[in-house]
Amino acid sequence: MRFSRGFLLLTVLLLLAGCSPPRGVYHTVGKGQTLYQISKTYHVDEAYLARVNGIDDPTRLAVGQKLFIPGATRTRYVPPTVKTVAGKPARPSVVSRSSGSRKQPEARKSPPARSGGGAVKKKAETGVRRKPPASRAGRVEKGFFAWPQRGKIVRRFGGRGAGASNGIEIAMPPGSAVFSAAAGKVIYSGNGISGYGNLIVVQHEKDYYSIYGYNRQNLVKAGSFVSKGQKIALSGVPPSGGAPRLYFEIRKGKTPVNPIFYLP
Repeated sequence: MRFSRGFLLLTVLLLLAGCSPPRGVYHTVGKGQTLYQISKTYHVDEAYLARVNGIDDPTRLAVGQKLFIPGATRTRYVPPTVKTVAGKPARPSVVSRSSGSRKQPEARKSPPARSGGGAVKKKAETGVRRKPPASRAGRVEKGFFAWPQRGKIVRRFGGRGAGASNGIEIAMPPGSAVFSAAAGKVIYSGNGISGYGNLIVVQHEKDYYSIYGYNRQNLVKAGSFVSKGQKIALSGVPPSGGAPRLYFEIRKGKTPVNPIFYLP
């Protein structure tokens, strides 16, 4: 029994590997920049970048939008992508060497009519066919998770240095009910991981995990199965002190993701 508990704790420690602050920077989207070009510049997989930032359609980035770039140590210049008509570059004007005046391109002749009065059908010009968005594989599972408890978010996901966080922190009165964000199996319930007080880790389908920390009291044990919305803990305060709050984290595999993009 002692071995199995130690093995379980080791598994959780590997899963939470630090729950160390995620390295990365925020890139502000500029005019003409695409998710593909941004991912290429920062050497990050496009689908992964879309998933981390909750992007469902990579063709609809807004100028000024901030994207979290995991693993990056500094912001980089991303060249804008120049759009062309029908996927072809614009045709330059022809300049006469003698006069310096611009020559207008000659008008094209109409195609000859076929016998029988039918006009020759012109082949429809088609642009470059776009590939399906790469981020479909990393599509955000909206509705899969529910809020563990409602309250003001006092610490957000990401950031830099000492202020960085793998999850969010939600303010609430001490002793508030904490609910499981989705159905799953409790793989850890205890206070053996420094910095999180009483902690619960729930494993879900699709390789998701949800993590609940700073609890005053855990109400479920490791190995038990919980349903979505089930009361699993009572909220408390961080071990370091301060205002009462809940630490909440979602992971896809071992990768922390922004919970806001997964919650309704």
